[in-house]
Amino acid sequence: MAAASLDLQGLLARLDPTADVAQRHIWLVDVFDWLRGDRASPQAAVGRVSLLLDAVEARPELRGRLRAWWRAFTQAVDLTTLLADYGFAPRTAFVSELTERLRRKILPGTPETTDASDLFRMVLPGAFDAGWIALLDDAQLARIGNLLADAALDDDGAPRWRHTVMDAVTYCSSQVVAAGFSPELRLRMSAASESRAFHALMSDLDALREQMFRAPRNEDALQAAFLAFRDRLDACRASASSVYTHLEDNGISVGLVFRLRQLRERVLRIRELLDCLISPAPAPSVARLVGRLVLAGGERNSIRALIASNSSMLAAKVTERSAETGEHYITRDRASYLQMVRKAAGGGALTALTVLLKFGIYSLALSAFWSGLWSGLMYAASFVAIQLLHLTLATKQPAMTAPAMAARLRDIKTDAAVADFVDEVANLVRSQVAAVLGNVGLVVPAMLALALLVQFALGRPLLDAAHAAATLQSLSLAGPTAVFAALTGVLLFAASIVAGWTENAFVLHRLDSAMRYNPRIGAFLGAARARRWATFMRTHISGFASNISLGLMLGLLPAFAGFFGLGLDVRHVTLSAGQIAAAAASTGMAVLQQPALWWAVAAIPVIGALNVSVSFYFAFRLALRAHSVSLGDRARIRSAIWARWRSRPISFFLPA
Repeated sequence: MAAASLDLQGLLARLDPTADVAQRHIWLVDVFDWLRGDRASPQAAVGRVSLLLDAVEARPELRGRLRAWWRAFTQAVDLTTLLADYGFAPRTAFVSELTERLRRKILPGTPETTDASDLFRMVLPGAFDAGWIALLDDAQLARIGNLLADAALDDDGAPRWRHTVMDAVTYCSSQVVAAGFSPELRLRMSAASESRAFHALMSDLDALREQMFRAPRNEDALQAAFLAFRDRLDACRASASSVYTHLEDNGISVGLVFRLRQLRERVLRIRELLDCLISPAPAPSVARLVGRLVLAGGERNSIRALIASNSSMLAAKVTERSAETGEHYITRDRASYLQMVRKAAGGGALTALTVLLKFGIYSLALSAFWSGLWSGLMYAASFVAIQLLHLTLATKQPAMTAPAMAARLRDIKTDAAVADFVDEVANLVRSQVAAVLGNVGLVVPAMLALALLVQFALGRPLLDAAHAAATLQSLSLAGPTAVFAALTGVLLFAASIVAGWTENAFVLHRLDSAMRYNPRIGAFLGAARARRWATFMRTHISGFASNISLGLMLGLLPAFAGFFGLGLDVRHVTLSAGQIAAAAASTGMAVLQQPALWWAVAAIPVIGALNVSVSFYFAFRLALRAHSVSLGDRARIRSAIWARWRSRPISFFLPA
């Protein structure tokens, strides 16, 4: 304590209201460094605040110097920038915002500034400061207010800080009005609300300002003006919120979501500033505001917070439309379960032809890139054919159904909602079991039949002995198959991202309406055909994007990985099962005695499980982020799923 007092005495001795801007600000930074101490606990910082107040109040001369310092500080520094704009990102572009935050982290700041935001970042840099400020009691806050009271008065006799706060309210309100009047938001507000609330916001604010600084003050008139402005502000917020309904129905724009979030945060900032102005005892409200500014500045400077915020908006962008598309992939009763098996069997039969074409492309001995490209195009064509024939490829489902399930998490607070969600998990797992069994169950006999047909037609096996042995060895469970299967699950997830982004862009830009009503397209296709094409593309655009992107990734990944010397490959459960069947048919009955066959067969369930689980895991996490499900709710969901698994495991595999 003695050492702390000596440090404090040295700080107070350096208090010089006539010093230049840099020295005054350095003193302020040093004071707050002393208050934080070793950051052992917020309570210790609160104790140091009491020490500082005791030392200043005990010396009238020091109180005079402190008030003079505060007067010089408020005259030199523009505090309205801090109050109105601190914590708000000025741009929507991720790269430019990331660059700005990296610049602030790498390059040192200077206390020689009149920008209160830059100075605030140096004085109160972290969440620890918000913690100890929140612990200040009313008595301490009142003592701080008394020390600085009337240190700076405007011409009308009102404290300058009230004019500063009111100016900040004006700047924030103008930003709210500008956002509400922007065509991106105005044209998407509901017809009932439109943007009328924004028209009168500034006039209500002028009335509040007039009552705030009228002498003598009429408290009843002030309260009425405050309530009118607050209600108008709430109306503006409600009007802006109506845009979300439009986005859900017509596609999501990251830029629009960013503007809506900024508008909401500015409305909350205005409410906090008004609390400081209207409250009869403003000190606690000012302390809460400062604490919020500290936290807002921490998020504004955090690269992790930037990535989290942008990933949340991107998650909403790519999952909302996929939720609509993925519903029909979930089976809920015996009839739909059997229908899924039939569709998957058809998909398995068509995949056997895909495997045959793959071996045909490899037999051409093309370079790695061209072989990968033609394989990717062939995969894409095969997957699109499966889609258009209304068949099913098993591992395509999880990435598309996870958003549909996560859409049910919007209201997950009750136990009944959690139980309903667990039912959906069981439905999904059963769907995967049905689809994998259908795919693998038919791709094997179909591939055996094709291999025998090729052997009969060509007079030789589909694969020679060396290629057949190499195929079985490459798919062996004893090799890196599990790693490649997990990597393929990541590609399935990436394909779902492409699908969600493409469908959202198609809907957001109203391309189906353009195809239906654009005069040039109508003249080229004819009105009836244009309507059919518009409906067709609206229905299938997500599947086209997913299937084409997945096919190209499956074909090109090994080629690109080989360019960098990485021996990566893909392992898709249905394609792998078909390749094993082709190798076995080419080898003949003797293959049944080879361990390589059974090691490859043992890999099939592992490949299927990893394809499904990895793609579903990433897609489901993305959907959780899109709907901002809390950690507590996630724990409740996991516990409920494990409870279902222990009590009724069969429900995850067979319908009731």
